[in-house]
Amino acid sequence: MAALHTTVIGDHGPRVAFCHGLFGQGKNWGQIAKTLGAEHRVLLLDMPNHGRSPWTETFDYLELADLVAAALGDEPVALVGHSMGGKIAMCLALRHPSLVERLVVVDVAPVAYPSGREFVGYIETMRSLDVTALERRDQAEEALREAVPNPVVRSFLLQNLRRTTDGWAWQVNLDLLGDHMYALTGWPGDALGEATYDGPVLWVGGADSDYIADEHAGEMDRRFPRNRRVLVKGAGHWVHSEQPEVFLEVLRRFLP
Repeated sequence: MAALHTTVIGDHGPRVAFCHGLFGQGKNWGQIAKTLGAEHRVLLLDMPNHGRSPWTETFDYLELADLVAAALGDEPVALVGHSMGGKIAMCLALRHPSLVERLVVVDVAPVAYPSGREFVGYIETMRSLDVTALERRDQAEEALREAVPNPVVRSFLLQNLRRTTDGWAWQVNLDLLGDHMYALTGWPGDALGEATYDGPVLWVGGADSDYIADEHAGEMDRRFPRNRRVLVKGAGHWVHSEQPEVFLEVLRRFLP
C-alpha cells in the first residue's frame, strides 16, 4: 500500500503529529500547525481513506494505527488525534508505545458509541449526490443545503470534493465508511487485549459535547493511567475549530 499523504511544517524542535477526524484532512490543523511550527516539527497526516492518502479495503482501527505508525518513522512524536483520529492515535499508542512520547486525545473516549449519529446522514447525503452531473462546486453546495443546513458543516464536507481529469469526485472513501459505520463508531478493545500506554496523556473535551462522559473514565484510566482531562467551555465536538485559541493554549502547555 502506498504511503500516507503527509505535510511537514517547521524544521526544528520536538515532533508533533496530528490525526484528523472523519471527513477531515491533515490541512484542517493548518493554523494550529503554523503556530506550533515556530518551535516544533509538525507532521500533518491525511488518514487512510481521506484526503490524498490511499484507501483501504476494510475499516479496522488496528490496521489504520499501524499505517499511521509506519508514516511516523522511528523518532517518537507527541501525537494528537481528534474523534476518529483520536481512536487511531490511542490504538497506535497502545500498539507502538515507543513511537509516542505523549498523547493528546480530542473529544473521544476508548469506547464503542451506540450509533453513527449525524455522520450516517452525512454519508448518505454525500453518496446520493450525482457528482458526474456537476459542472461547478456551488451546485454541490446547493444540493447539500437542505440535508446539511449548517453552512460550516456543509463547507467542511465539501472540502472532500475535488475536480479530477474526469470531472468531480469525492476524495473520502464514502462507500467503505458508510458500509463500516459499526466499526468506525466502535472500539477494538478485545483485539487490544490488556495493552496499556504509560506515557502522559491529555484529554481535551468540549463542554457542550457528550463524547466524553463520566462512565468512560474507568476505561480511560485503565488503558491510559497517566491521563488528565480538560473541558473547554463554549466548544462541542470540534473543540480545536470552535475554540482554537483556548485549544492551542492548552496544547502548548502540554507539549514538550
